[in-house]
Amino acid sequence: MILVSGGTGFVGSAVVRELLRRGERVAVLGRDDEKVRKKFGGDVEAREGNVREPQTLVAAMQGVDCVINAVQFPNSPIENRRKGWTFEEIDLKGTRNQVDAAKTASVRRFVYVSGVGADKDAEQHWFRYKWEAESYLRGSGLEWVIVRPTWVYGPDDVSLNRFLGFAKMLPFVPMFGNGEQPMQPVFIDDVGRVLSDAALKPQAANQLFELGGPDVLSMNEVVKTALEVQGKKRGLLHQPAIVGKTIGRMASILPSPPLSADAIDFITEPAVADTSTLEAVLAPRLTPFREGLESYLR
Repeated sequence: MILVSGGTGFVGSAVVRELLRRGERVAVLGRDDEKVRKKFGGDVEAREGNVREPQTLVAAMQGVDCVINAVQFPNSPIENRRKGWTFEEIDLKGTRNQVDAAKTASVRRFVYVSGVGADKDAEQHWFRYKWEAESYLRGSGLEWVIVRPTWVYGPDDVSLNRFLGFAKMLPFVPMFGNGEQPMQPVFIDDVGRVLSDAALKPQAANQLFELGGPDVLSMNEVVKTALEVQGKKRGLLHQPAIVGKTIGRMASILPSPPLSADAIDFITEPAVADTSTLEAVLAPRLTPFREGLESYLR
């Protein structure tokens, strides 16, 4: 049995759908098992647990051969420190708790969904926490696989769809920064397939894969292409990133902030992967950007 933690989220749901399509037995770990049942019905086994509460995890992992950790905190990447929804609490400590529980429950393989840019000396704290989580997993003694996606897009994403949402209300699409940062967007269905391969294929054991789509474009080109697929003509209105960060700092005082200064950095950074290891070991078919968009935007 494969357990997907965070299986009701954007990435986790794609993994669950792909595993079910392959005929695998799947359990989904979530804070609310009723939410899991509502989403997947009887197709999966709902297991309740909270990655911030280690005592809930060992029982949830009993009888599991592989764990895929696709947990994200609500409204990521906008942290909410009042509620403990931060990269430190969820990406780092939450992963450590799951790895410890997996060892106790005799899980064989653990797959961690990290992110391109994870590094010990990264400027941004979220990349440092992801790197620490990766390092903890590598040293755990478990069979491990680490997958670092770039910028994931699809019908339920909260990134590209947010830009397209502006196009419904405004004659332009507001953007922070100059939009020239290189991006390598990866389609959500491809992420589901690669993570399923990471869980199931023997040759994936103890490998780190960076995952990006076959096209490298500027952020401006990403948004313009999506608008073209929708048949919409909109200009791009660029604002300095500092403006967005100032708005984000003010918004951070709200109980549920819609924006943060760090989130502006998150969306204005380059996101390009080195897919050489992925291509050599798993050789997945990766969806061209326009083809992925056309599958749901038209």
